Amino acid sequence: MVWKMLFASLLLLGALKAADLAPESEGSVKDGQQEPAANGGDEKLAYKSPVIDDEKFYFADNFDDVQTSRKKWVLSQAKRDDIAEEIAKYDGIWNWESPQRIFWANDLGLVLKSKAKHAAIAAPFRQPFDFKSGKPLVVQYEITWQEGQNCGGSYLKLFSAGKDTEQLNAFNDKTPYTILFGPVKIGNDVEMHFIFRYVNPINGTITEKHCNNPIDSLEGSFMDKLPHLYQLVVRPDNSFEIRIDHKIINEGSLLTDFKPPVNPTAEIDDPNNLKPESWDEREKIPDPTAHKPEDWDEDAPPQLPDTEAVMPNGWLEDEPDLIFDPTAIKPEDWNNEIDGEWEAPLVENPVCKNAPGCGKWKTPLIPNPKYKGKWRAPMIKNPNYQGKWAPRKIANPDFFEDLKPFQMTPISAVGLELWSMSSDILFDNLIITDDVQLALDFAANSFDIKRLYIDRELNSIGDKVVEIARAHPVIWGIAMGAIAVPVAFTIISKFCLGPSKVAAAKKAAAEAKKTDDPQSDDELAAVEDEKLEKGEKEEKKLEKGEKEEEKEEEEEKKEEKEQEKEVKKEEEKDDKEEEKEKKDYKEGEKEEKEDEEEEKKDDKEGEKDDEEEEKDEEEECDERAAGDTIKESTPLSASHKKNYF
Repeated sequence: MVWKMLFASLLLLGALKAADLAPESEGSVKDGQQEPAANGGDEKLAYKSPVIDDEKFYFADNFDDVQTSRKKWVLSQAKRDDIAEEIAKYDGIWNWESPQRIFWANDLGLVLKSKAKHAAIAAPFRQPFDFKSGKPLVVQYEITWQEGQNCGGSYLKLFSAGKDTEQLNAFNDKTPYTILFGPVKIGNDVEMHFIFRYVNPINGTITEKHCNNPIDSLEGSFMDKLPHLYQLVVRPDNSFEIRIDHKIINEGSLLTDFKPPVNPTAEIDDPNNLKPESWDEREKIPDPTAHKPEDWDEDAPPQLPDTEAVMPNGWLEDEPDLIFDPTAIKPEDWNNEIDGEWEAPLVENPVCKNAPGCGKWKTPLIPNPKYKGKWRAPMIKNPNYQGKWAPRKIANPDFFEDLKPFQMTPISAVGLELWSMSSDILFDNLIITDDVQLALDFAANSFDIKRLYIDRELNSIGDKVVEIARAHPVIWGIAMGAIAVPVAFTIISKFCLGPSKVAAAKKAAAEAKKTDDPQSDDELAAVEDEKLEKGEKEEKKLEKGEKEEEKEEEEEKKEEKEQEKEVKKEEEKDDKEEEKEKKDYKEGEKEEKEDEEEEKKDDKEGEKDDEEEEKDEEEECDERAAGDTIKESTPLSASHKKNYF
């Protein structure tokens, strides 16, 4: 009852708040509504499309000028060749439109409208970015998951300059790129991708280098449906920084914080150095001199029936523990041919509730004092232990040292090649530049204004509730009273009266309403209260005693079952260990016998065996060398495809 009154009071306050705040609820406006004005003359909230000086950017688009923006972007007409024909097309829909939560009518974005479809769109740079120019690379853009994100990617691909990227309407998942940057969410796994494709200076193979994931959780940005700013800065000294909403979430070096690393190790394991067959890596072995004691009985059971136990009085052997529920009714849609013959569910037999037990009585089991389990020889140190074998190291024939991995393949275009299970993903204010301060200034005139407005609206909710209280003091007083009265009643009932008196008072009041006769005075009422209290206490004691007995019996049964399970587990474990040790022991005996037999052979047979052994080793070495191949770095189409959409 108290919580119902509290809920009703909150609804009343919510109605008042809605009445006063309807024109500007949470900062969102519908199409055609007036844009939010600067609060208190704060010009920072007066949004204007960021001015783009093409000479300062390799690429920039705020998507506000739809006609100009559409001319930059090219839809892919290609198909993926690694999946079924019906889903190979890039048929996802893109559109230029206002966000669902409109802040300013002239603030538009590029929106991926489709879900569960492959979508691809790209735009060329004003001029390629050359990593040998000695300038940093700055990538910055906004993402708003307007419907949240369950599974999918929202990353950018910076395409490598060359013939393969000249025709952007033909780009697909195999189009070569230099850098991939942006967030990905696959189920509960959230990653912040920064991948660059590295060209091996010796053999020209291409390997994808993946940045280590940040420690902090990034899941919140996928679900709050707010704009978020993503920024990547890569500098000529090989350092990098990744920011979300101006906060650094990952930083490091291209040389040390990527997998696989840029530079290979100077030494590798010798592929021709194989472990000898006689190499003994066993640290301990069963003691071959140990023998099982004569009085050790492996067949003795872990438990025995308790010979002193007798069936408790009142045990109902003719009554089952469980019976079919007599109140159960066969469902109307039950089909015997499909679902089988219907049977009512089993429930506890009510006859057994007050009995010590039902069903056939079984003698309880007790631990067997003679039980020892399977005998095992004690383990001793292996006198022939040679340590863990490891092949010798040799110089890596593919070793090189590149101290300037920043000098990557030049980039000439940006693309979005995505697959997502959420629709209406909005991209905004995408820029590629070599000036960090320029990127920060661009964000200050776009993203920062949006978040400032959102934060101000959220913080102002509390202030507006206070304004409602001042404007409507009477209604506010009623609302506060509706909250205070039930709370005060609850406190008094709990800490002053006590549960027994409250119950007695309720019962007396109910009886009083049934008659018009004169009621007893206060003393008579007190006597009745005491009688009621005593009766309730006695009933509670009886009920408590019965419940405790039932609980103790259930616990005893549970302990017996658990004990049986533990014993079975121990037996199984002992059997496995024994089998393993016997196997090791037999192998050791076998090896010793073979050694003795070989020593007994004459010199002629020994020479013959030596020749055959040398021949076998040569054949095995040749097979191993033929089977080992140098694993070259995988090209783009073969590595990490499962992480991309």
